[in-house]
Amino acid sequence: MSDAPVPAEEQRPAVAAAVVVHEGKVLMVRRRAQEGVLVWQFPAGEVEQGERPAQAAVRETREETGLTVRAVRHLGERMHPYTGRLISYTACEVVHGTASVADPDELAEVAWCGRSGLAEYVPYALHEPVRVYLGRTLAP
Repeated sequence: MSDAPVPAEEQRPAVAAAVVVHEGKVLMVRRRAQEGVLVWQFPAGEVEQGERPAQAAVRETREETGLTVRAVRHLGERMHPYTGRLISYTACEVVHGTASVADPDELAEVAWCGRSGLAEYVPYALHEPVRVYLGRTLAP
């Protein structure tokens, strides 16, 4: 195993996820191509050159679901345990629109999930700051 840095052309961009809570429920998306155990996840995508993670979270939510959101709070970042990619989480609020599958090539389905159903959508441990945030903002 080498300690040499990964060449820039082999590094994958960081990912930004939007944790969108509206009326006591969190927005989840099901991708057409499953990433390992990740069946349902938050709207997310790669951070583009010159873009901040919060901007990417807002953009990806609009592109994937048609929903316009506003970033309200950075919830943290980590190396994702299943994808091995740096992921940043941003709490977002709905500005306007209705969530739907806006990018059918990428998404199969969208859903709003309350606290009691979250484990069905996310059967693995959430990043601790995200778990705490959802514990405070989701309806029972």
